Amino acid sequence: MRAQFVLSEVWIGLRRNLTMTIALVVVVAISLSLLGTGLLFVKQVDNTRSYWQSRVQLSVYLCTSQAITASCKNGAVTQAEVASIQQMLTSLPQVTSVTFLSQPQAVALFKQEFADSPTLVKYTSPDEIPSSFEIRLKNTEADALPVTNSVDGMAGVAQVVDDASILNNFYKLLDGARTAVVIIAIFLLVAAILLVANTIRLSAFNRRRETSIMRLVGASNFYVQLPFLVEGMVAGFIGWLISAGLLVAVKAIWLNGLQSYFPYGVTLTTTDLAEVIIIALITGLLICGATSFLTLRRYLRV
Repeated sequence: MRAQFVLSEVWIGLRRNLTMTIALVVVVAISLSLLGTGLLFVKQVDNTRSYWQSRVQLSVYLCTSQAITASCKNGAVTQAEVASIQQMLTSLPQVTSVTFLSQPQAVALFKQEFADSPTLVKYTSPDEIPSSFEIRLKNTEADALPVTNSVDGMAGVAQVVDDASILNNFYKLLDGARTAVVIIAIFLLVAAILLVANTIRLSAFNRRRETSIMRLVGASNFYVQLPFLVEGMVAGFIGWLISAGLLVAVKAIWLNGLQSYFPYGVTLTTTDLAEVIIIALITGLLICGATSFLTLRRYLRV
């Protein structure tokens, strides 16, 4: 009987304040969606960074017959220079592994990676594609500079490229987008808190006579407040359901498309999405429940 009474009171409150309830649901849904999108961005960036930190961090490109750098004034790299550069790299304590990519292998890799651009492949001479050493470091951030300084300028070395620094610039761009999304989500969560407080306060005002009678006949504070608490949490739960659907759409349409710009093998899993949706659920229920409770403590007094 008590459960039926509570549910009937919740339905009455939601129906009487329908416009406020709809506004609350929409704001909660949008704010949780933006918060979840920011968390998905965090996971995507972290997964990509972890993927590449265990792989190549430095690329040492060797001279070709068409290179114009000062260290390539004698033309294409010789076998003796290749051996000297490899010996130098393997002797460095910061280096964990060194892989030599010959020019034929580099040409084959170039054709594979740019298979969708036949014009570029056609007009790129194999002599323009250099052989290289692919290097893995013990510490990406600390070891890149000393290793670069050790081999840069050696005979046969055309250029040293810090792959990690290039990716870090991309990560900074994504981090900025993620931060912007989270900040907007926080503002919307504050708006949701204010809407919850106003909705519950209006609902309590409309039913002030019933609640006063319940208090006078001995109803406990919790029993009087329970319908309003459930009302706020139901609105928050509906908003979360909408946000869950939006997050699924964000991953399927937006982030899966964004992954085409990431190195292959880096994807967000269903588990990642489920974790974010659960965090959004907990956040939505806590915001709506806590705000309703604090609002009622001050308002429902006889």
